[in-house]
Amino acid sequence: MSDPNSGPRWRVIEFGDRALLVETGDVGAAHQLANEVADRMAAGDAPGGVDDVAVGFASVVVVLDPDPEQADQDAVASWLARVTEGARSGGRRRRSRRSRRTHILPVVFDGPDLGEVAAAVGNPIHRVVDLVVAADLEVAFVGFAPGFPYLTGLPAPLAELPRRPTPRTSVPAGSLAVAAGFAAVYPRSTPGGWHLLGRTAVTLFDPDVPPHNRMAPGDRVRITVVGPDEVPPVVDDVDRPALDAGDGQCLEVLEPGLMTTVQDNGRRGCTHLGVPAAGAADPRSLTLVNLLLGNPPGSAALECTASGPTLRVGGDGYLAVVGVAPGSVEVTVDGHPVPDCTVLPVTDGQVVCIGRVRRGLRAYLGVTGGLTTPILFGSQSSDSLAGLGPGPLRVGDRLGRGTGGRPRGSLAPPAIVVPDGTATLRVLPGPHGSPSPGLTTTRWQVGPDIDRIGVRLEPVDRSRLDAGGPRASLPMVTGAVQVPPDGRPIILLPDHATVGGYPVVACVVAADLALLGQLVPGDAVAFVEVDRSTASRSARAERLDRDARVMGWFPTVAGT
Repeated sequence: MSDPNSGPRWRVIEFGDRALLVETGDVGAAHQLANEVADRMAAGDAPGGVDDVAVGFASVVVVLDPDPEQADQDAVASWLARVTEGARSGGRRRRSRRSRRTHILPVVFDGPDLGEVAAAVGNPIHRVVDLVVAADLEVAFVGFAPGFPYLTGLPAPLAELPRRPTPRTSVPAGSLAVAAGFAAVYPRSTPGGWHLLGRTAVTLFDPDVPPHNRMAPGDRVRITVVGPDEVPPVVDDVDRPALDAGDGQCLEVLEPGLMTTVQDNGRRGCTHLGVPAAGAADPRSLTLVNLLLGNPPGSAALECTASGPTLRVGGDGYLAVVGVAPGSVEVTVDGHPVPDCTVLPVTDGQVVCIGRVRRGLRAYLGVTGGLTTPILFGSQSSDSLAGLGPGPLRVGDRLGRGTGGRPRGSLAPPAIVVPDGTATLRVLPGPHGSPSPGLTTTRWQVGPDIDRIGVRLEPVDRSRLDAGGPRASLPMVTGAVQVPPDGRPIILLPDHATVGGYPVVACVVAADLALLGQLVPGDAVAFVEVDRSTASRSARAERLDRDARVMGWFPTVAGT
């Protein structure tokens, strides 16, 4: 593990074009600074567009609103520099705002990596177990996923184990794991690159009961050994009841589609809980469908992946389906083809089918007034990493509909769409330096491992990208390009882990996040490095192009 205290500290660093990073060199100082930022945000003493603050092992990230009209990165950087200077000169404060507690975790040591870890540290398995049980562990911070505690205090040589070269796409819920100087428990099944030693059934996160996380920074943790019969398997995919909006204005799910979820602009202010922002993977298309229907910005809609649902309409109203360009989505009403990217009047009892997404990966179905599904942590979005929200639609769900304003007419073709050839993503340097030449010169292809958490790329020529050694875990942002030891980049999408330890060599600019969200397996991808002024101009140009595409008023002819 690299020394998290090396290098310059307490300096405000750009983290892409929508976030700022401060490395403090000490986890206590990071909590001190994050508390100061959060207090100022709560008091209204922060520039406009400051969305969230997150803590890593020895770092703080301030996340900005993705709309360039809402947040001035330079103004926020100047403000954060002043706050940072005040926090640094103000002395150490306690990291936790509640009394420290001690937690006992009963663990069955039967993890799939236990033998491999024993061999790596040169000890028999029983000695590895003894080392873990004897450790006086402390919660440094909570992140990655809701309730995920980063525990310090592992003895050598366990503390020297690096992360796995290739992260698993799924780690079982309840897994006790070690890597990069930390121990942790995965509260639910998620991707992960740590070594799995055992499992526990202790619940670490409860979305319904504050303070939600079982553990807080500064808490102590002790591990005890129990037998297999004493720890039942953790089930985190609990069957939920059907969504029921009653018999009024609604959409009834007859067929759910491949992967259809409710999404809005996502969650804000929850990163300290390990809760990702979530929200639409293609924020441009969500914005367009709401503009088209006369809805408030960020109103909830259905995100349809690859192929969409079949729905029965309850009550009269209007809907629209928007993908990357007109003609990119198959849509029928009562079996008759209708166009996408336009307002469609529907009447009670009609059946709407969203078929194949012909171009790109995702399309968005909106209704006038937006969807009125349950709100959790300030958002209706479903999050595949944290398991928040109702998740994918199921047969029998009845989704409520709001009351809408005046719908518009139709959408003009975009100036920029998902290309038929290579998708070029513009990037800014990551916090771990400028993009490696290998990132911008290698021919990449989207691999089969793609979801709302991230996109994993494969080199066409089988080359390997070397991003250097491991890094101290720091908060992540959507669009960050991480490079695990296997050299295959992973680009983070909205459901990404809130904290990560792989090197971040680049960040996709905000203007290209919509393109990122439309990549499909097999797509060719190229990276080109730009400066921040180019990124800012691109974001403003993208917004102007987006808003200019909405034409006319329903039912008049577009352009009149």
